[in-house]
Amino acid sequence: MKIIQSKLLNNFTNLSHGFTTTKMGNLAFHVNDNPQNVDINHESLASEMGYKKNSLIHMKQIHSCDVHIVNNDDNFQSPKSCDALVTNKKNIPLMVMVADCNPILFYDEKEKVIAVAHAGRQGAFKNIVKNTVESMRCKFNSKAENIYVTIGASIGVCCYEVGEEIYDEAVKIGLDYSLEKRGNSHYLNISKILKKQLLACGIKEKNIEISNECTCCKSNKYYSYRANPKTGRFAGVIMLK
Repeated sequence: MKIIQSKLLNNFTNLSHGFTTTKMGNLAFHVNDNPQNVDINHESLASEMGYKKNSLIHMKQIHSCDVHIVNNDDNFQSPKSCDALVTNKKNIPLMVMVADCNPILFYDEKEKVIAVAHAGRQGAFKNIVKNTVESMRCKFNSKAENIYVTIGASIGVCCYEVGEEIYDEAVKIGLDYSLEKRGNSHYLNISKILKKQLLACGIKEKNIEISNECTCCKSNKYYSYRANPKTGRFAGVIMLK
């Protein structure tokens, strides 16, 4: 299976969306892959999902909580440095790339607004989901109760061992609920943080869908930096039709 779709977002016929797997190939240009091969993978994905490759907007992800509202200057060749994108434009697919981090897709069914966000440990600690929802609200009048959120596969608490420094940081900012101790090791549950943050934003629990697949456990299906630092990136994509 090259594209995994969200049961939640499948309810909306005006959306094209999905999460890729390793079968679609690496989609990142910054991981020392042959650029021509990456471009071919993008062409294949565009064909599979029904958009033009050069209409795709992706990001130079920097583990921030910065959100960019898509404008007419944005293009495939020059991605913005940020970790979330928001638009209400039709036929403009948005992409988030990951290899253990959480790829998040947002859809406001009332105002017809979409967004993507990249949430690794830093994005979760900085609460990028709150910034994304706030940007949807401020720019497009979105209300949290109308927003649907689906989170693709990411590294699970089963595999995400963290050191004392990250453990201490999590405790300091009130995220101790996301930590598990096994033996002398600490493990972090990013999905648990994101769900709590989404609920705090006012997103309804029934409108939140979170994959239970661990990218590290299933590194044959998804790219995983923890399993192999020399790896590609899979993606979450969403587009208004």
